[in-house]
Amino acid sequence: MAKIDLDQLSIEELADLRERANAKLLEKVAARQAELEAELEKLSLYGKPAKKAFVASPPPKARKNQGKADGAKDDVAEAA
Repeated sequence: MAKIDLDQLSIEELADLRERANAKLLEKVAARQAELEAELEKLSLYGKPAKKAFVASPPPKARKNQGKADGAKDDVAEAA
């Protein structure tokens, strides 16, 4: 790989270099991720299923009758 004298590059050239480096890095990360996922699939055939990538669960939904349920609890408490 050719050495680049960063001090000699203009701002535009440095920005372009950064964009190309980021694009290449993303490409390599995606390729490696695909390799690892394929390996996990192979390994899952021999035992426990492989864990999938962590995905955040959606926030809990509010209950439809939450306001009514609170009032119903008060009615039950008063009747007792």
